[in-house]
Amino acid sequence: MAGRPQARPRRADAGDAATVPGVVALLGPTGAGKSALAQQAAERARRGGVAVEIVAVDAFTVYRDMDVGTAKPDAAARQRVPHHVIDVLPPHQDCTAQWFQAVARAAVADVRRRGAVPLLVGGSGLYWRAVVDPLEFPPTDAAVRRALEARYRDHPPAAHAALARADPAAAERIDPGNLRRSVRALEVVALTGGPFSAWRTAWETHESVFDHLSVVGLHTDPDELAGHIAARAAAMVDAGLLAEARALATRPHGLSGTARQAIGYAEALATLAGRRAHQGLVEAIAARTRRFAARQRRWFAADPRVRWHEAQPARGALLAALTAAATSQEPTLQSRPPSSS
Repeated sequence: MAGRPQARPRRADAGDAATVPGVVALLGPTGAGKSALAQQAAERARRGGVAVEIVAVDAFTVYRDMDVGTAKPDAAARQRVPHHVIDVLPPHQDCTAQWFQAVARAAVADVRRRGAVPLLVGGSGLYWRAVVDPLEFPPTDAAVRRALEARYRDHPPAAHAALARADPAAAERIDPGNLRRSVRALEVVALTGGPFSAWRTAWETHESVFDHLSVVGLHTDPDELAGHIAARAAAMVDAGLLAEARALATRPHGLSGTARQAIGYAEALATLAGRRAHQGLVEAIAARTRRFAARQRRWFAADPRVRWHEAQPARGALLAALTAAATSQEPTLQSRPPSSS
């Protein structure tokens, strides 16, 4: 399959649009407090008679047994509010945006068929777009991907350099240290004979597959966010991240390339292998998370559907959106633009 993909608008709404609840999303950078805010708003809405279920939009909470480093909601929270697309994949399997698109959309459809409001919560820009926008994905071949991973596993910048030669436009958008994304782009080049960057043409618009979509963005001051991230990284290590990473890596099937790239786990595995000093683990996790959070802010800032709010106003805006979505009404939300810092 070669050539340029086309965005073919199709509605993912189930049933009669006049009676099916709308879809609400809460987006923002890692460490901003999205999960806690979503849980609070969902519980309050449910007490008020609005059925709400949370659909996680995250590349790593899909994995079973990857708990410490992914900050999943605990069992008590999931009992109070149903959660979906969490703990659905073994850690030795790769999670792709195409797979996630199918699974998450099915979850959203099921929630809506039950008459509940799906609340999408997450910070993965790629997976967010995969769920809500009419995107198609380039072909994939596990054997080709494994061969590329084996070739570049110990030298991620070499994969990025190879991509820069084959598809400079794609390389410009990928962090040289992100082996997973570089390999994926090289895989598409190998399979299609064309540039991976050509597939981005379908990403230039923001046309949702859902008739009623309200998006609340959680804005946090960058300095405050950095403090949250540092505390989160320290808490992960204190909670046993190294032990969890060791247990996962020594399983018969080990960890997939996707799982190994997860923030926290990649650093923990490097520490266990002796490639990183233990005393620098917390800061390494925090530094990578800060870089990721900056990319998340830039990604979501480009989406015109997001209405940004500080934490306290966001709580009210999210509750209003959930209430309106129960009857597929469009809430009236004021917002402030996200910080560019």
